[in-house]
Amino acid sequence: MPSLDEKKRLQRIQAKQQRAKAFALNPQAGEQVCQQLLNSKKLKTNQIVAVYWPLGDELDPMLLLNRLHESGHQIVLPVMLGAGKPLLFRTWAPNDRLKVAQFGTYEPCEDKPALKPDVILAPLLAFDRHGYRLGYGGGFYDRTIENLRQTKSVSVFGVAYAGQEMNQVIKGPFDQPLDAVVTELGVISIDPQLR
Repeated sequence: MPSLDEKKRLQRIQAKQQRAKAFALNPQAGEQVCQQLLNSKKLKTNQIVAVYWPLGDELDPMLLLNRLHESGHQIVLPVMLGAGKPLLFRTWAPNDRLKVAQFGTYEPCEDKPALKPDVILAPLLAFDRHGYRLGYGGGFYDRTIENLRQTKSVSVFGVAYAGQEMNQVIKGPFDQPLDAVVTELGVISIDPQLR
């Protein structure tokens, strides 16, 4: 019987293939996701919103990042502190200097203040209608979300192509559920009773 880690590893292979196909079919989906989230009224005014810096064929949230900043939200980007540690979020504004970080992503420099987000827009490999996301295996977002939820109310929205949906994401005991998933086709609200 394969272990949980092995099952997740195999599901990540499938999820990466699905995401690559979704990206090839609609590389401009970021614009549609931006409109879907803004039209959904899921965000309150002047919230602190954590957005990821895109890698490879991840759905590109850059238009959304800029539009949220323009509308008065404080944007924060994740900063990795090392294996086994939660993420830190530092402020970002257009034209800020960023530094190259692990895995080829970018993050704010140390002179930018750290803030705890009210909303996290999380990248993912796959999601399901129960509100679970398949991440990359480092546990950074799950660890961070768990810590934040112990100290404040935080909403977590997965950001994905509709083609990244799976019937059921394999979940482990430390996986944190999403509140919604934003895709180019709409916002999928998660019913907590389905978890």
